[in-house]
Amino acid sequence: MKKIDLIKNPELFQGEKYLNINKNYFEGWYFKNTTINNGISFIPGINIDGKNKKSFIQIITNNESYFVNYNIDDFKFNYNPFYIQIKNNIFSKEKIHIDITDKSQHLKIDGSVEYTNSKNINTNKFNPNIMGPFSYIPFMECNHAILSMKNTVNGSIRINDNIINFNNDSGYIEKDWGCSFPKSYIWCQGNNFKNLNASFMLAIANIPFKIFEFKGIICDIIVDDEEYKFATYNNTKLINFKITNNTLDITLKKGEYHLDVQSRCDKGLKLSAPVKGKMQKDIFESISSEIMVTLKKNKNIIFSDISFNCGVEMVKE
Repeated sequence: MKKIDLIKNPELFQGEKYLNINKNYFEGWYFKNTTINNGISFIPGINIDGKNKKSFIQIITNNESYFVNYNIDDFKFNYNPFYIQIKNNIFSKEKIHIDITDKSQHLKIDGSVEYTNSKNINTNKFNPNIMGPFSYIPFMECNHAILSMKNTVNGSIRINDNIINFNNDSGYIEKDWGCSFPKSYIWCQGNNFKNLNASFMLAIANIPFKIFEFKGIICDIIVDDEEYKFATYNNTKLINFKITNNTLDITLKKGEYHLDVQSRCDKGLKLSAPVKGKMQKDIFESISSEIMVTLKKNKNIIFSDISFNCGVEMVKE
């Protein structure tokens, strides 16, 4: 597939060429599924560390996290229609089917959910995804894409003896690919607001760029079908940036718009992130945190609400 087609369709597997060469690379999709009181996220992906190539699925719930290894030959992909498959597990923008058994972790997960009413960010040829024009730069260490800001989730997932039932609940899909995660960053995402027509994500990271680095911002909030985008490439300014071990307090400004974000973070659970293609960096994520978001135009409040069961990561150097 042509490079330009992959850029325009970031959900597709970007790394086919790396399967046959020994060059460090990773690619992972993130499928988050939440009810008001519970949640589970799946992160299927591949990582290539020289000649060492494998696929994997990471799982995080409100209380536990798991890393399940698979052979690289267990990873299959399709461009049209898009889906990826790792052994008996299938992931697409319309549904996922889970069948995981890992005796070493006393883990058995199975079930299926369907996704409908997907809401994505607005794109064009200059801004093919949330990274905007940076999407076209070939040497970025980490690329990021939002595949669904919010969708409706129906189905059920059984984790050992516990069942999570989804009945018109909320989902979110994103992905990353490249060689390494940023050495430090914050990421938060929520779509369980009192306003059911609201969804939000924010990431701020130290981005290496040839001989220097900069603090990159990507943020999107959709309220009642109106989208507000804050990013480095649209002249967004970081006015306030305070983080502790379990709180964050951030203010962004773009023109006459201000966005205030505060979060109280529950204890994070361990996931693995890539460094030069190898999944060797421990990061900690909570999917049961709270986020308070306030959007203003000048002094007029457009939106102010709290989301529950949010995803939050705060990674320091």
